[in-house]
Amino acid sequence: MNYRMITYIMGQILKVVGACMLLPVAVAAIYGEKHAIFSFGIPFMITMVIALAFTIKKPKNNAIYSMEGFVSVASAWIAMSAIGAMPFVISGEIPNYFDALFETVSGFTTTGATILGNVEAMSKCCLFWRAFTHWLGGMGVLMFVLAIMSSNDARTMHMMRAECAGPNVGRLVSKSSFSARILYGIYITLTVSETILLKLGGMPLYDAVIHSCSSAGTGGFSIWNDSIGHYNSVYIEMVVATFIILFGVNFNLYYYIIIRKFSLAYKNEEVRTYFSVIILATVIITLLVMKQYSSAGEALRRAFFMVASTITSAGFSTTDTGQWPTFAQALLLLLMFVGSCAGSTGGGMKVARIMIIVKTGIRELKYIVSPRAVASVKMDGKPVEKDVVRGATNYFILFMILMALSTLLITHDKFSIEESLSAVITCMNNIGFGVGRFSPSGNLGGLDSFSKVVLCFDMLLGRLEIYPLILLFAARKNRI
Repeated sequence: MNYRMITYIMGQILKVVGACMLLPVAVAAIYGEKHAIFSFGIPFMITMVIALAFTIKKPKNNAIYSMEGFVSVASAWIAMSAIGAMPFVISGEIPNYFDALFETVSGFTTTGATILGNVEAMSKCCLFWRAFTHWLGGMGVLMFVLAIMSSNDARTMHMMRAECAGPNVGRLVSKSSFSARILYGIYITLTVSETILLKLGGMPLYDAVIHSCSSAGTGGFSIWNDSIGHYNSVYIEMVVATFIILFGVNFNLYYYIIIRKFSLAYKNEEVRTYFSVIILATVIITLLVMKQYSSAGEALRRAFFMVASTITSAGFSTTDTGQWPTFAQALLLLLMFVGSCAGSTGGGMKVARIMIIVKTGIRELKYIVSPRAVASVKMDGKPVEKDVVRGATNYFILFMILMALSTLLITHDKFSIEESLSAVITCMNNIGFGVGRFSPSGNLGGLDSFSKVVLCFDMLLGRLEIYPLILLFAARKNRI
């Protein structure tokens, strides 16, 4: 294991996180919030000292294998979450460190679950930092580091694999650093576009930036207790819903569109399935909740937004789904598992992985009926590699085992089995809200410190897709 290279990569990531802490200070200067100098200044200095100590000398051996890639990413995410929580504690706005850690992990992992009962009481600089962690975590801090690194080493692919979501990761171009720049360019363009459209819809610039950052990371942190519903604007809701759906699409497809390879984008089976599920779920839920609203149009408006928010793991809300019929809530719970596309900023199991698992099951049924038949799992008309099929199946098994263990640990608290399971599902799938008291109108503040730590682990498991975090604790000196 190349420990020196691992600490060097961590140092590079912490430099980015530290530099980003200056942005809330700028926001504080605009709104006259003087406490931000200490609240963010102290963590900034601590972060930069650690980062400089880790990067003062570049390792002679800069080889990065699978183990180094996974361990680097997991270590960096834990470190930046631990440091990112400090401004909340120092400012006194979230005085309990475990609460602050939960909020920060929820931010970086783009989960959007909160322990806060009244977000409107927070200062503008802390609200900005809270939402900006979504933006940083959406595409991934490591991806940003790769975008600015000049290294052309093909081994950086191991780091991209560790942070990018989905059953398979590939480069858009021959160099990983160029791929990262292309992806971040698309990410920034979509974020700025949403900010402009929200501003044109009458939303204040500060609000527009906050909600665009949350949308980009499909996180869901808002500056209002009633989330997007606060604005009661069809235009704003449709802009946000449209963009969170777009951020839930595999970013490779945007690259294909840019280079005019429209056929590659159109043939993508995962994206077609993703949009089909959104349309179907919206129609079903609209029919189920129609009696609760004044018109069919109102029901459609609420259903579409909540379906988009749930399947993309955005976690925004415009209505309390806890008041919907049980079947509608169950359907939303199912969408949490499905999630968005691989290679997007969304959470969940990913549509591609679910499709592979379903097709594998169908293949096995065919084999049982006709043992001599030769059938393969196909995506986009092409056979899926056996390693990818095995990886998707193994991931699902690990996911379910860890979900069961986490639920078991959470049940020691004062909540029911259903609510405990809901909390674990919402955190492992990086959604932000669940059912019962954890519905959009509630929060997770009632959990004790142990449960919050467990859920922090679950959020990291979901965002990093299990393996980096598991390998961090199972790391040995041999290379994998």
